[in-house]
Amino acid sequence: MDLKLKDKVALVTGAGSQIGYGRAIALELAEEGCHIACADINIAGAEQTCAQVRGKGVKAIAVRMDVTSRPEVEEAVKRVVDTFGRIDILVNNAGASSRVRPFLEMTEEDWEYDIGINLKGQMRVARVVLPYMIEKRYGRIINVSGGQGLPNISVYGAAKAGIEKFTVSLAKEVASEGVIVNAIAPGHGRTGLVYSEPEESLEEDSRNSLLKRLCMPEDVAPVVAFMASDRCSYMVGKVVPMGA
Repeated sequence: MDLKLKDKVALVTGAGSQIGYGRAIALELAEEGCHIACADINIAGAEQTCAQVRGKGVKAIAVRMDVTSRPEVEEAVKRVVDTFGRIDILVNNAGASSRVRPFLEMTEEDWEYDIGINLKGQMRVARVVLPYMIEKRYGRIINVSGGQGLPNISVYGAAKAGIEKFTVSLAKEVASEGVIVNAIAPGHGRTGLVYSEPEESLEEDSRNSLLKRLCMPEDVAPVVAFMASDRCSYMVGKVVPMGA
């Protein structure tokens, strides 16, 4: 299926990790012909992803973005717009967990970290990007949820649950402006977030899956590409769960 993404401009946050969803999403969108802005607090990782994106024959830039800093988000978004002239697609993927530990062992500083990145961070990036999309009367925003109901990342999961309700509300506000907002909620994935978990725990989670494995970035990326495309023209304010 031709997703009609050729020459669209996508900003993918959290694209620096070489084992994360962001890199796989950036490469999938590049395969479909998108030019990509790879944003990450880890600029070296973002540059590494950019090099792989350019190998797909499209344009790419790396921008440093700490989603907890409004000035840094504004500067990064401005650079993307100055380079490409617009942002058609925002994949709000950047996320992190303060630590994997029981709730009673977490401090309020841990709470602020998890909520600041995973909830307020996505809200902040959307707030800065949206005016550019509304000006063009076109945009696709895909927020990334997930991680809910799992032990030892309770505040992270709570922040992601907030993203799901934020997605629904925001979609209703901006659909008339030509901006379609949806979210994806991957299942327990084999990304950087889980690598601190004991291997036996990961193996047990894999055994409990219908497919006998954890969710991989390559499972998520094609779904995001569809949600970013004009083929996804009548799905608004939905959260697409992925899990088995």
